[in-house]
Amino acid sequence: MLLSAEHLSINFGSRQLLDDVNFYLNEGDKTGVIGINGAGKSTLLKVLAGTLEPDGGVIARNPNVQVSVLSQNPVMEDGATVLEQVFLHFPPEFRALNEYEAKSMLNRLGLPDCHQKVGGLSGGQRKRAALAAALIHPADVLVLDEPTNHLDSEMVAWLEDWLRRFRGGLVMVTHDRYFLERVTNHITELSRGKLYHYEANYSKYLELREERFAMAEASERKRQSILRVEREWIMRGCKARSTKSKERIQRYEALLDQAAPESDGTVQLAAASSRLGRKLIELREVSKSYGGRAVIGGFSYNLLRGDRIGIVGRNGAGKSTLLRLISGELAPDAGSVETGATVRVGHFSQEGRELDLNQRVHDFIHSIAGEVRTDEGTFSANQMMERFLFPGDLQSVPIGRLSGGERRRLYLLSILMAAPNVLLLDEPTNDLDVTTLSILEDYLQSFPGPVVAVSHDRFFLDKLAESIFEVRDGEVLRFTGNWSDWAGKRQAEETSGAAERSRPAAERPRERKLKFTYREQREFETIDGEIEALEAQLAECRAAQGDCGGDYVRLQELQDRQAALEARLEEKTERWVYLNELKERIDAQNG
Repeated sequence: MLLSAEHLSINFGSRQLLDDVNFYLNEGDKTGVIGINGAGKSTLLKVLAGTLEPDGGVIARNPNVQVSVLSQNPVMEDGATVLEQVFLHFPPEFRALNEYEAKSMLNRLGLPDCHQKVGGLSGGQRKRAALAAALIHPADVLVLDEPTNHLDSEMVAWLEDWLRRFRGGLVMVTHDRYFLERVTNHITELSRGKLYHYEANYSKYLELREERFAMAEASERKRQSILRVEREWIMRGCKARSTKSKERIQRYEALLDQAAPESDGTVQLAAASSRLGRKLIELREVSKSYGGRAVIGGFSYNLLRGDRIGIVGRNGAGKSTLLRLISGELAPDAGSVETGATVRVGHFSQEGRELDLNQRVHDFIHSIAGEVRTDEGTFSANQMMERFLFPGDLQSVPIGRLSGGERRRLYLLSILMAAPNVLLLDEPTNDLDVTTLSILEDYLQSFPGPVVAVSHDRFFLDKLAESIFEVRDGEVLRFTGNWSDWAGKRQAEETSGAAERSRPAAERPRERKLKFTYREQREFETIDGEIEALEAQLAECRAAQGDCGGDYVRLQELQDRQAALEARLEEKTERWVYLNELKERIDAQNG
């Protein structure tokens, strides 16, 4: 056993987050913690990691067990470089032994420039740097809070493989259901302060949970049936004269005091939208570049009422840029975007709107609308908050007291309160619990207008998308089908390319002697200077972000430019490695 926690209790204000619960972790256990937003999942992880003391209970760890932690909001040194941050709490000799592996890991996680300052990183980049620091730690136990947030599909696949090969114990909170399915062998559900343990991956957990609910309901039906019979017996005026009568009355009272099974509340979504005319949004030969690099080039599309589009691509490819072009928040360098007169866009951005943490939940929602008309009727702002799991006591608290997931859910409610008829969603699944995600997916399928979503959540895109737009090398490539259909086609492309490269010698043209082509020779001579120029542009871009003040439009443009420059730097770095390896082989061939 690597870790044990018994009789844990945590009280947060008026909420009992943990109520006399036990948790055990053995070597090889890979446990996913599931629960609705605000249930206390991150709090449980902090207690298990030793960064938060419980109000009650005992935690026991083998003194030789090393624990590595990725928190939901990592605390980082803004003045350190990315590489320094990864090795911040390690001795120099450890860095010397593991620097190559750390750089490789950072490159995998979309941070090729390991010498950039942490203070210039976006929120997603900071989380990925913190993930690298957690994974490089020689640990027996990994405690990871939302490790898949801000990772693209390739990064998630790499992390899945890394964690499957990890031999220690793993405890993590994640809402990526495919990730839970492929990595975990235990699921722990946190509900109303209690822990329910299942020796299963995600799909088996769903089956076992339904069995638990069915048994609890059957037990409650039996209890109510017995209570009805006993109540009738007591109402007939039977007196507690005999010992048997006394015992029967005591059993009745015990059954009466027994609590009925409770379940967590679920978000209730109703389609709230305004009238949508014939003309929606049309993009004609739209292009957008940053720093001389085309992020979106010559893209045309006419958005249709029934569209369900998933946008995919590597981090920094331009997915959010495409969404902002569609929404009209960003002007194209060339081409045009025409929006119909009746279109009301609901843009759920990755960063979310700037919430005033001192403002009360009730006041925030009422500032958007006092009521909203849906296909189920008209609901007041208070009723909508209750349907989004913000009961009266939570409506009166400052937003700053909400958990990260609750704030995300509040932001989603603020979008829907404005009754949009076109939904543009940028990473909508980040920080939302799996129950809310399932309800949101069903809601989006029935939404009367078009839905366009940027997401790395494969399960979400499989359920929602009917077509996939992949942003790749400045192009927007269109595929029919959901995420799995797109992934299958991409794999077929790559397999076909690999087969062509590995044809038997008899089928291939006679191999020529290794040498640079004229273009490769020119590229080899200039690539060092190009990389230096890109690094200088990145430094200027980061410095300019510090001078933006409250100009959030300018800040967003600079962050988009930074993402484009980083992607270009990564491409150049990979090309530099190829050219130098080729040069070494040519030199070896020529003796």
